[in-house]
Amino acid sequence: MAEIVLVRHGETTWSVSHRHTSYTDLGLTPDGERQARQIAGELGDRRFVAVLSSPRERALRTAALAGLTVTQVEEDLVEWNYGEYEGLTSDEIHQKRPDWVLWTDGCPGGESPEQVGARLDRVLDRATALLEHGDVALVAHGHSLRVAGARWIGLPPSGGGRLRLDTATVSTLGYEHGRPVILRWNSPGPAEGRAAGAPPDPN
Repeated sequence: MAEIVLVRHGETTWSVSHRHTSYTDLGLTPDGERQARQIAGELGDRRFVAVLSSPRERALRTAALAGLTVTQVEEDLVEWNYGEYEGLTSDEIHQKRPDWVLWTDGCPGGESPEQVGARLDRVLDRATALLEHGDVALVAHGHSLRVAGARWIGLPPSGGGRLRLDTATVSTLGYEHGRPVILRWNSPGPAEGRAAGAPPDPN
């Protein structure tokens, strides 16, 4: 049965410094470009009937370097809108709001978990409709793809908080006995690897 493959973009300067990055349109670092090329090895010979990408440069560049031909630029795949928290680290936010949790509180001037969940539901509906023709790839961002993973298996958007997702990783959504399941999650490119215990970047 066909699958939905989630591709998170490669490293940016803000992902390295753990700054929340939504509408700020950053490019990839040299390491991020290297990571994106390695995604091609992780995808192997898989062919896609559709590749949907966030319109942000970091996602589109990752798709290109990974050998993916974007068939549709999808606004609903943009990163969680952090509003007033754009460009801040979690530590900086917690200095003002010690009890703040993105997954339940959302962001002032930005999006709530429910709003992010609603647009990722729309993306998944579009992708699912294409599965009868073959595999579909979604190229996007850390938090938006974590919400997609949670919604695929019937969890609320806050469930994405339990699904760590590093830069330049590949995850796969599919079915078991007709039920939506996560088949693979947070797989790095073949030569990339992640240091044990290394902290995830926020987006």
